[in-house]
Amino acid sequence: MESEEGEESSIPFQLQFDKPIPFQIKIAEWNPEKDLLAMVTEDSKILLHRFNWQRLWTISPGRPVTSLCWRPGGKAIAVGLEDGTIALHDVENGKLLRSLKPHDVAVVCLNWEEDGQSNTDEIGKVSAYEDRTSRFFPPAPRAPKMPGVVAGDSSFMDDGEDSLAELSNASFRKFNVLCSGDRDGSICFNIFGIFQIGKINIHELSVPVAYLDGHASCKLFNATIYKVALSKDLCRLVVMCTGELRDCDIEPKEEKLNIDLHGLHCLAMDTSIFWKRKYELHQVAQQASNIEDLTEVIRESLSVLSKQWADAMKTFHDKFHSLSTLIIDNGLESSPQEEFLSLLGGARISPALNQFLVNSLGEVGVKRVLKSVCGTGKELQLVVLDHLQPAAEIIGFRIGELRGLSRWRARYQGIGLDERLLGEATENAGLLLVQVQRFMMVLSSVVQQFSNFFNWLLKSIKYLMQEPNDQLMSYNSELLVVFLKFLYDQDPVKDLVDLSEADDDIEIDIKTIERVRQLIQFGGFSDTDFLRRTLAKEFQHMESSFKRALQMPFTTISRKISCMKLLPLCPLQLSTTQTRSTIPMSISFYKNELCADTPCESGYTDYISFQVPDEAFPDIQNCIGIAKGFKQNSNNQTNDYTSLEAVLLSVPSGYHCVDLSLYKDKELVLLMNETSANSEGSGEACMMVVQTGNLPFISISRSSCLNQWELEDLKSSIVYLEVENEKVRKVPHSTIAPLAVSASRGVACVFAERRRALVYILEEDEDEEEVSEDK
Repeated sequence: MESEEGEESSIPFQLQFDKPIPFQIKIAEWNPEKDLLAMVTEDSKILLHRFNWQRLWTISPGRPVTSLCWRPGGKAIAVGLEDGTIALHDVENGKLLRSLKPHDVAVVCLNWEEDGQSNTDEIGKVSAYEDRTSRFFPPAPRAPKMPGVVAGDSSFMDDGEDSLAELSNASFRKFNVLCSGDRDGSICFNIFGIFQIGKINIHELSVPVAYLDGHASCKLFNATIYKVALSKDLCRLVVMCTGELRDCDIEPKEEKLNIDLHGLHCLAMDTSIFWKRKYELHQVAQQASNIEDLTEVIRESLSVLSKQWADAMKTFHDKFHSLSTLIIDNGLESSPQEEFLSLLGGARISPALNQFLVNSLGEVGVKRVLKSVCGTGKELQLVVLDHLQPAAEIIGFRIGELRGLSRWRARYQGIGLDERLLGEATENAGLLLVQVQRFMMVLSSVVQQFSNFFNWLLKSIKYLMQEPNDQLMSYNSELLVVFLKFLYDQDPVKDLVDLSEADDDIEIDIKTIERVRQLIQFGGFSDTDFLRRTLAKEFQHMESSFKRALQMPFTTISRKISCMKLLPLCPLQLSTTQTRSTIPMSISFYKNELCADTPCESGYTDYISFQVPDEAFPDIQNCIGIAKGFKQNSNNQTNDYTSLEAVLLSVPSGYHCVDLSLYKDKELVLLMNETSANSEGSGEACMMVVQTGNLPFISISRSSCLNQWELEDLKSSIVYLEVENEKVRKVPHSTIAPLAVSASRGVACVFAERRRALVYILEEDEDEEEVSEDK
């Protein structure tokens, strides 16, 4: 939409297109690897567009979307919801891959970072870890799909198994961590985005403060998280938050710190445990996340078993209920079992039984019930053989692998693997396999006896109707007696697949219990009550023991994430902190050119950029703050910090900042509206790119007392930006947040108040410039 073609080469940032959009956008993020832009509308629909603005798909989670971020590599997208859920969607079709709920309240920010180093050991020759499961087992089974069965509350979508497998396996080639912050100040860490390994709350953090000859500590109260960013080496987490900083020392001191600062703060969290123990965490996360996938397969399998058998038994009881009614109507004092046994013994058939067999049930009815019960029995056997049993076997192997790792105490005790807890989980996984075999034996026996009973009924009906029955299947009289006495009004299969939460145990005779206890003397399981449990309860028993074993690494890692430093940025009024969108901010990490192969503590420098609210300092108006170097020294034996450097940028006169984003090569992209624009959105805006490397950064005071705002030191050295002196592109619309900038693709998307999307190419094409010069 350029007015004159001759001016295009002299105007920075080529406008690719200006498109109308039907929705107002509240969140927008570029894919890190592809020309794809994910957007969230005001009514919480998620849209995915190509660079040419072709829409690929639209999904609606059904709940308000509060945050968004891409997985490293760009093949999945994480969506934070208001109820604390994080949903992972496939980039190809938007299908739900996994849903987890690490938070209780709205997920306000997400950040997914991948370890940039290759998966080699310290020598640099051997791959960090190889999963041995594929050597001994075929590919893991998927959840069964039966017609007419409503799936339970699983975290899978029907059409997303291939993408889910890619998420669960291919992503493990590089170690990555998904960080999420919620409205109540909790931050969760999920390895590969699916395995929760740690959780902290910024209200519970003790902020270390150097004080006189010793150390004191402070805490944040009424804190709200705005943004989290994990460094590319996974060693530290930068948290932007608002809250009130107070002295929390309980012991009385001669002189209190007198800290009472409410405003915007920046926290530096020590997450070096992810870097130091990434190989160990990699192995634990891979095994545990695969086990969690397989537990969902078992859960769905049990649901299918229970429902299919219940439907078959309902068909049986509905057909045979009329016999009890006929017996009562004929004034007989007997039961259906006695009537059948009398017929089997050769006695004269009663009118009630004759009417039931010849008129009510008939040959067609028997064949229908036979097909329902015995056909269902075969289907259940296939579910067990193709889904339930393979899943249980692989779970047992993977838990055994974790138990083996736990015995390597020098490496794995430090991340909380407990051999005793994993030993219990291994035993319970074995008991689940025993229960599966028990169920198959019971199911096979019951189906056989039902089939025998129905074959006898067919012969009996043929005999009563004086028709030839030589072509029918034979039956076993002894099995028939056992069926009528013990199985006709009982259901051992239902007892085993019952999904109810009741504490009813399966009745086992004392002789069997004693035999099991005697077998334990020869070694094996220590649990003698497993025969009393249903298949579902045995599964719950195994799952709960596995979760207890994993709780130890979760607790251990959570405790090792600590606050290294806090930087008070600027004061805020309470009204400013009510809405998150009032403070534009951006965090990025840039690799140090002089430290390409140094340890993680000095490999990256963090840049923090934010708009300073006008009410923060009366004498600092319309400014942008940039701080860098909020990192630990390379000396691992000290918690001292390098000198923080910061600078204040004054927005050009006549403009105010709408949003900002740190860009590659340590650049800052500013989106600014004209101050004179009216409330209807008419007016212009501009996009400016500032080279931060050329700015006169000033070392921030390293006071021994956190009783002042650090930006106050910069009042006398504000850098005034001028539209004429910077790389600026005029935007012919009044704009709104968000500003979506892609560092990997070199593009920016700007949204106008009047529902338009403008995409600019930030990278100037040198080849085109040379061609234009030749012309």
